Amino acid sequence: MTPKGILVSIGGAEDKGTDLELGIFTRNILNFMEMGILKNIVNLLKDKTARIEVITTASQIPDEVYPNYEEAFTKLGFNNIGHFRIRNREDVMDIALIERLKKCDALMFSGGNQLRLTSIFGGTEFLDIVHERYINDYFIIAGTSAGAMAMSNTMIYEGNATNAHLKGEVKITTGLALLQGVIIDSHLNKRGRFPRLAQAVAANPGAIGIGLGEDTGVIVHNGEVLEAIGSGAIFIVDGRKIGYNNIGDAEFDEPISVENMVVHIMSKGNTFNLKTRQFSAGKAIVAQ
Repeated sequence: MTPKGILVSIGGAEDKGTDLELGIFTRNILNFMEMGILKNIVNLLKDKTARIEVITTASQIPDEVYPNYEEAFTKLGFNNIGHFRIRNREDVMDIALIERLKKCDALMFSGGNQLRLTSIFGGTEFLDIVHERYINDYFIIAGTSAGAMAMSNTMIYEGNATNAHLKGEVKITTGLALLQGVIIDSHLNKRGRFPRLAQAVAANPGAIGIGLGEDTGVIVHNGEVLEAIGSGAIFIVDGRKIGYNNIGDAEFDEPISVENMVVHIMSKGNTFNLKTRQFSAGKAIVAQ
């Protein structure tokens, strides 16, 4: 079934003076959000009375993270903002929060640790409702950094970029599964994460790797068309045509070898169709 909702996956914003994973903030976050990615998110909402709920579960400092989003959304003319301060599985089962989830128009997942998202939301009614609303409603789900990585069904949760060419250095688990058949990684440029995304695709050649640079993201239309937004680059790693691949036979900590992995680099305005695996320099977007 074609989703009626829209996903927005953001690669992080280190080059704009903020790092949501490390909890380092400057006032430049407002410039990043107003002039950059966040403006793309609010442009998708039908009107400025829309209810936006910010989920800070991934962060270790939720009370510092949320006010930055609240102020940024307010500067863009949206005043109906809420905070899902969910810290454990008991919180996520709160009836009042579930009712708010049913009524809001958009969710924004902050950065932090993606394993916190999957371990707290996995198998809950809350996540079931998120999936249902994404499929059946015009519902916006955005996430930055860890919040973006958790959107895929296959999720990277650990991996040292320096040693990512060695088998076993990249750890994978199940994500929130809002987007099927992909693996998303963030902070690709500043943290040199291309090798770990490549290893993840080598281990799952049927999946398409989406590597998001800082101040960069993708809008996912109809569950299949990626539209590049932001100022940086997006790497698309396609393993369908892989020939030789030793990842199944190599010993742990040995270098992997992979033949014919296809890589596309996208910038603002380019699109990529996950179903047909076709790149377009223009906006080849399926109509809503």
